[in-house]
Amino acid sequence: MNEELEEVVTEEEAAAAEETNVEPTGEAEAAPEAAVEEVDPVVALEQEVQKYKDESLRRAAEMDNYRKRMAKELEESRKFSNQRLLMELLPVLDNFGMGMQMAEKEQGSMLYQGMAMVQGQLDEFFSSQGVKPVELEAGGDFDPNFHEAVSQEVSDEVEAGKVLRVVRRGYFLGDRLLRPANVIVAKAAEAGEEGGN
Repeated sequence: MNEELEEVVTEEEAAAAEETNVEPTGEAEAAPEAAVEEVDPVVALEQEVQKYKDESLRRAAEMDNYRKRMAKELEESRKFSNQRLLMELLPVLDNFGMGMQMAEKEQGSMLYQGMAMVQGQLDEFFSSQGVKPVELEAGGDFDPNFHEAVSQEVSDEVEAGKVLRVVRRGYFLGDRLLRPANVIVAKAAEAGEEGGN
């Protein structure tokens, strides 16, 4: 049996020896050309490093943009989170203002002084929340972005198309319009109206 193994081993050795002594064929000649076309491993690694570096920079920029966007949204959320509450308090402020106008007739009374103190606290509270009134006076320009015309009236004192009177004040919350001002706009007298007077 050892002799059979030795024969098998020697046959395998002979086959291997023949393969090493085989003349190169067309395929073997193509292999050296392919080796010439192969990219230098150092260059390939440098390209791969550059690719990952670019990808890493892109991801870092995306993450930075995301972080900035989230911070801005959070600040806006904080800034305008109480918008609904402030909107609901504005009619209270309007009514209190009308009460103050009526109480001004008796400025020396304790009632007026107490209302004036409350008015000051209300104004301070709204100011601390970033609420400021839409500045507007009679004769000012009508701006549909900030004013809401509730009616028109003929006026000799104010130019047509200008604000004649402010019915209800408007307010901003920061840069955002919280409520437009309700105004009455002046209009020119028509020919029939002038003849009737």
